[in-house]
Amino acid sequence: MGFIAGLQTSLSGMKVAQSQLEVISRNIANADTAGYTAKTGNQKNLVLAGSSVGVTFTGTTRTVDEGLLKSYLASNTISGSLSVQSDYFSKAEVLLGTPQSDNSIAANVSNLQKYFETFATDVTSSAGRYSLLTAADTVTSRLNSISSEIQKLRGDADMEIRDCVEEVNNLLDKLYDLNDQIVKANVLGQDGVADLEDKRDEALRELSEYLDITYFKRDTGAIVIQTCGGETLLDKDPHYLSHSAIAQASASTTYAGGSIDGIYLDGVDITSKIRDGKIKGLIEIRDERLPSLQSQLDELAGVLKEQINNVHNQGTAYPNTPSNLQGSREFIDTAQQSIRLEQGDVRFVIFDQDGNQVATDTLRGQINFTEGTLDEMAAQIQAWMNSATGGNLPQATVTFNDDGQLVIDTGDSNYSVSIIDEALSTPGSTQQNATIAFDGNADGSYDRTFEGFSSFFGLNDFFASNSNDSIYDSKVLDKNANLGVQSTISISFSDQTHGLNFGSIDIYPNDSLQAIVNKINSNPDINENLKASLVPNGNGYMLRIEDVTGSQLEITETTVPQSGFLERIGLDVSNCGAAGSISVREELRVSPEHIAGGTPEFNTTSGKYEQNAATNNIANAMAEVFSDAQTFAQSGSIAKTDTTLANYASTFVGNIASQAQSYEEALNYQQTLTSSIATKEAQVSGVDIDQELSQMIIFQQTYAACAKAFTASKEIMDMLLDIV
Repeated sequence: MGFIAGLQTSLSGMKVAQSQLEVISRNIANADTAGYTAKTGNQKNLVLAGSSVGVTFTGTTRTVDEGLLKSYLASNTISGSLSVQSDYFSKAEVLLGTPQSDNSIAANVSNLQKYFETFATDVTSSAGRYSLLTAADTVTSRLNSISSEIQKLRGDADMEIRDCVEEVNNLLDKLYDLNDQIVKANVLGQDGVADLEDKRDEALRELSEYLDITYFKRDTGAIVIQTCGGETLLDKDPHYLSHSAIAQASASTTYAGGSIDGIYLDGVDITSKIRDGKIKGLIEIRDERLPSLQSQLDELAGVLKEQINNVHNQGTAYPNTPSNLQGSREFIDTAQQSIRLEQGDVRFVIFDQDGNQVATDTLRGQINFTEGTLDEMAAQIQAWMNSATGGNLPQATVTFNDDGQLVIDTGDSNYSVSIIDEALSTPGSTQQNATIAFDGNADGSYDRTFEGFSSFFGLNDFFASNSNDSIYDSKVLDKNANLGVQSTISISFSDQTHGLNFGSIDIYPNDSLQAIVNKINSNPDINENLKASLVPNGNGYMLRIEDVTGSQLEITETTVPQSGFLERIGLDVSNCGAAGSISVREELRVSPEHIAGGTPEFNTTSGKYEQNAATNNIANAMAEVFSDAQTFAQSGSIAKTDTTLANYASTFVGNIASQAQSYEEALNYQQTLTSSIATKEAQVSGVDIDQELSQMIIFQQTYAACAKAFTASKEIMDMLLDIV
């Protein structure tokens, strides 16, 4: 029996050596396979009745440092976030141009300033007018184009989020399947678990690129995967993510406002709970980084449009003075909305085609209007223009068109009208903007004041826009800011589609910004027409109220007396989307001679107003808009500031370039760190060819020794059998 035991022992040794050599062979063959860990063959002695009867192969195990793996996952997650942000910032930098570029938006604005200054030196030059229009067109076209591309990038980021969500779900399916195979192999005692665990770790590495994850193992060998925020992605079953990408983005398209779908897990929106990874980076690009840049472009466009228009509205073109003026501001109900002349006076002058005064008077004078409805004002101005003692233009009309815009028409192309704001009603008084109070909801209280009669109505704008005042934003506030409400305040809403005061809300002491949002969005009288949200901006939030129909919107406080709440929180017409809609007014594009260079001058000798083609006070004032510091509200990463238009443009161009470089450097560092961790993992769990070869020699010798022992035992057995 001893010889039989010897045969069994030798044979088991040969089999184990063969299994070990197969393990070594697989290790060497997969030395360069990503995610493969070195396997170690396990064996144990077989003991029967206290005596050794050989050895057996018990399967393979792998050497893995779980701490290093988790470090890799965390580092890879950060790399995923930085990679997409670096990519999108590089694209944004290309759109804006570098600070040194001659074709950056900052250079375009500086170039426009140069042409305004050139125009001011010779307002009679046709070439100067065309050059000015070309430069203005270049700026507005660049603003339009950049705004469009930014929104396209936001749409691309959202579609990439959708693709990432799909990839995460695919990886969860893969991990679920591997979990199932590992559990079954463990239960059945099958070999190959180590290889399955390698595949599972590789899938974990891929998953970590998309979002922050952590995991733990169960006794069965299965792993449970969660986000770092505690949301379960995989346990007994996978928990899938879902997200619907937007078809098209605009400046007002926001996740906060509900126009961008969230990322859902089991029906719960977890967008704000995702801490890192490619998906988080894309969320920040879509909702913070690119909107910050968009808001800066909008602020630049809004300030440029407002300041140049304010000045240009004070001027009159000559010798091509228009006989027809059409305003750009749209009113909701001109029969009920009212204005009041607070300070100064507004002079109307009728000129013949040679620039000679035919008639003149003021609102406080013969026109006899200082307060009343918009229709009453129009009727009073028309009556003066028609009167034989006034303009003596019986065919002249002053009306509001179907869009609610003021139209002043002399009815005769030989006669033109000029509007001059003056400090007093006396002819020749100092020219300065009149102050106009406006009752937007016809409740008898004047809600807002404006500087300049023509500017208020937009009768002689330089820049135009294709959008209404349909969005209001507050200044940037803390989400939990004390709004200073001492007693109940009522806020009313009016628009062109639904008329005056179609709905209202009450605001109580201690109400927060979020409470105001909730009141608007939950009010059935107004939530079909209005949408409220808290929009992230820099270090705080803006209260945004948007008319979903795109109609002209008026928001007014109806509390008596008014508390000044709207002014206190800075709720006013937003510049949102201004960069995408700004353009040079079409009339000026077609007829550059209608650009106003100056204002009519009062001749003290004749006692009349005269027009002079060489007068350049308005041209100078428009040039000064660029050289003077303007006030820019907080926009994204740029705090409220007073600076020139060109400097403001240079600031955000420089910021984007700086951030693009910072993200690139951070990404390079993080990728190096991730690579270092991977290298350390390879040192711990990777295949060492030299070590494998030395093990191969050992087991080859073991196999040979067992084979000799087996052969010797067999020969002895054969001899004994022959003897018998």
